[in-house]
Amino acid sequence: MALFGMLGFSAGLPFYMFSTVLALRLQENGVSLVVIGFFAWVQLLPTFKFVWAPMLDRFVVPGFGPVFGKRRSWIILAQLGIFSAMTAMALTSGDRMLGVTALFAVLLAFWTTTLEVAADAWRIELAPTPEEQGPLAAANLWGYRTAMVAAGSGALLLADNSSWTAAYLAIAAAALLPFPVLVSMRPEAGAKAGRLAGLSAGLAASALILAAAAAVTAGVGWVLLSAASAAGIDADANVTPYVLVLCALPFAMMTLALPRIRRAGPDDPWRRSAAVGPYVEFFWRYGFGALLLLAFVSIYRMGDVLALNLSKPMIRELGYSLSAIGRADSLVALIASMAGVGLGGWMVTRMRMGPVLAIGAVFAAIGNFAFVWLAARPVAEGWLYAATAADQFGNGMAGAVFVVYLSMLVDLRHAGAQYAFLSGFAFLLPRLLAGSGGVIVKSIGFDNFFLLSGIASLAAIPFLPLLARVRPRDVEA
Repeated sequence: MALFGMLGFSAGLPFYMFSTVLALRLQENGVSLVVIGFFAWVQLLPTFKFVWAPMLDRFVVPGFGPVFGKRRSWIILAQLGIFSAMTAMALTSGDRMLGVTALFAVLLAFWTTTLEVAADAWRIELAPTPEEQGPLAAANLWGYRTAMVAAGSGALLLADNSSWTAAYLAIAAAALLPFPVLVSMRPEAGAKAGRLAGLSAGLAASALILAAAAAVTAGVGWVLLSAASAAGIDADANVTPYVLVLCALPFAMMTLALPRIRRAGPDDPWRRSAAVGPYVEFFWRYGFGALLLLAFVSIYRMGDVLALNLSKPMIRELGYSLSAIGRADSLVALIASMAGVGLGGWMVTRMRMGPVLAIGAVFAAIGNFAFVWLAARPVAEGWLYAATAADQFGNGMAGAVFVVYLSMLVDLRHAGAQYAFLSGFAFLLPRLLAGSGGVIVKSIGFDNFFLLSGIASLAAIPFLPLLARVRPRDVEA
């Protein structure tokens, strides 16, 4: 539990640095609200982690793997990636070239997601039942939420009193906290090399991997930005209709493929494929019920994600300083978040999943409505603390419940890949819509935006009676 708390801490720190904190940094550097909204699409990368998750199930990182094992080797590499990307963001904190800012933000998102994939797979393998998952998931989320608070408050206080460069460098150093613990743990059974030799070889291999990842990301990014510019997507473009069409495409594609998947036998190439087999198996087991499951998970965290990227710019626009936001995101947010996570983790061990999911959705909605309430209050830190506490408590509770629910849907033979697919797909639609959040706010204002985001959280509740009827098909021996 202590180790997974630390891993959650290491993953939670960078997430705020390429989402909420980055939004405030861009705002301070004079970037328009619409373009800040576009930066929310950096958060789309974790939704596509199923693309490379099977690789983490099948391969080890050279140097690290033979000594520290498959899961630890990927976690160690990901930590080095997080540190290097965040250091680069620190050295380009003026945001004079937004393409460069986007490059390092994407790399930070990629390595953060890789860390989560490896850690989630390890967690599910170690704790395959709800009773075991509840405490372990809570420990992981305590670390994650604590890190988000530390990044949100610490980075803003440092930025307000020093510089954005200092803020990013400090968080980069803190994100390496589990690194010495992981490399000092005893080597895997049967390791043919010592800890020091494995560490030296792994660091050399990691330097090459990190450089290759940066080069590929830069190339793909250049192509995508050129295509967006040619299509006329800029700060004045209304991208919402295009985003809604993209949201519908995954469901249309899955519906067309399902009849073929349901007929697949155990030796079918689709089910035996290393690349798509884990995902085909999920649809084979749940059939058309998989579409209902995916629709539900797409909506459950919708309100949280929509609020994440623009809540701090709204608070800043109300007249609160970076230091005031940082203080609200420190002890107040930490206590509220940990209480929400703890209560959510406890409820899944004592109650049926349906009622627990409904309770989590209600409190997540209350957290979003708190921003509407805050906008109607005069500027005072006490009101800010109250709204922050409601938001963090609701997000923490809903997050803990959701993690356990997704963990129970996976097949242990494909733990890493299937959990990556489910947790990634859960945020695909919300993050697509979040990218057009700046456009929406420009049309309806912050008040109505957060009112809609709260209602979106409640929209998951009507799915629960239908989900209770979904039963997976038995897997052949």
